[in-house]
Amino acid sequence: MGSTVLIIDDEIKIRSLLARIIELEGFSVLQAQNAKEGLKIITNQDVTVVISDVKLPDANGVELVKQIKSIKSYIEIINLTAYGTIADGVLAIKNGAFDYLTKGDDNDKIIPLVYKAVAKAELQLRVYELESKIVGKYNFKNILGNSKAIKEAISLAEKVAVTDTTVLLLGETGTGKEVFAQAIHYESPRNLKPFVALNCSGFSPELLESELFGYKAGAFTGANKDKKGLLEEANGGTLFLDEIGEMNLDLQAKLLRVLENQSFIKVGSTTTSQVNVRILAATNRNLKEQADAGLFRLDLYYRLSVFIIPLPSLRERKADIALLANYYLQEFAKKVNRSALKMDDKLVDTLEKHSWKGNVRELKNVIERLVILANGDVLDTAQLPNEFYINTPQSNAFDLQTIEKQHIQKVLAHTKGNKTETARLLNIGLTTLYRKIEEYQII
Repeated sequence: MGSTVLIIDDEIKIRSLLARIIELEGFSVLQAQNAKEGLKIITNQDVTVVISDVKLPDANGVELVKQIKSIKSYIEIINLTAYGTIADGVLAIKNGAFDYLTKGDDNDKIIPLVYKAVAKAELQLRVYELESKIVGKYNFKNILGNSKAIKEAISLAEKVAVTDTTVLLLGETGTGKEVFAQAIHYESPRNLKPFVALNCSGFSPELLESELFGYKAGAFTGANKDKKGLLEEANGGTLFLDEIGEMNLDLQAKLLRVLENQSFIKVGSTTTSQVNVRILAATNRNLKEQADAGLFRLDLYYRLSVFIIPLPSLRERKADIALLANYYLQEFAKKVNRSALKMDDKLVDTLEKHSWKGNVRELKNVIERLVILANGDVLDTAQLPNEFYINTPQSNAFDLQTIEKQHIQKVLAHTKGNKTETARLLNIGLTTLYRKIEEYQII
């Protein structure tokens, strides 16, 4: 079965007899004669269920429940006692015990109870392992970069993560605002509660209100039943509002109420709902300028900007480009079973000179394309798309061949690769165009 039961009891005869009965059911059994020994086993070994006497030489078994749960919350505990009392039973369950039995009554009950406790503990263990993986995936250690700019942003985020403070993330598209928001949530005390993200630019004002606050049945045509909004879905956890600058003024007023007193009214309702949610927001706009121009509520801006974290563009952290490119190279190589891929020096140099208007997201997309098009084990500039060069400064910008190559690439990008149309616009023959494409290694 693979599940392990730990028996904690200072009476060796009872302990040994109970161990034998449970072993006959196919479970592995460990034994401890006191609380100290039991806690050591729990800390160092995989234990699914604990059966503990209430009266131990060095502890009260009912109070021991809390200590066990603090070490491994998924373990289930069954308390046994020679002299059961209702008060002890109630306290044991309150402390997190699975059940409380009086010795002498346990002969027929203990095995079915162990099976039930094991089933619950194994389910909780799977949930615990899944949550641990998620928390491990979305933490600050997984945000790549050694540049001063990104380290400063991470340092700010780490400090605010452990609080409940509202955070405003500022940065261009593709700088990793949602990645930071996830890390802030999963490094916070709310990390086992929901993280819910909403892009405010993806909905009309009416739909955005329904998504955010939910609605009552009959609120509008098609509202056949009550619907939870994302505020309720995020209750106890974190709500991340991306592109907050796209939210209209009416909705901003309602969001301000949430920030002020954690309350809101659903669409079509007259009653107030309460939530406990942390708000993280992000934008690529200058909200202060928008507020000064009357396009964003100034009071909401001040509530959102309690703690601002500016995220650097990739142009501001060029030292990280090779590191990020290699990371994505390995990630995509695994997906296509190409473990030995690497980039040549010219490609790395070209990537570092690019302007990266789409930032990390654009870099990730470019690397994925290079991996798909790779002919050998070494990636080079030949597989870069034509449009890539439109925003890439050239080192020898006044060289005639460089200018000609760049111009051909721009026209090819404009015609979406239509060579006949490209030749017509360049006022050259199609054969000449093909010759220049081959000469300049344009794809």
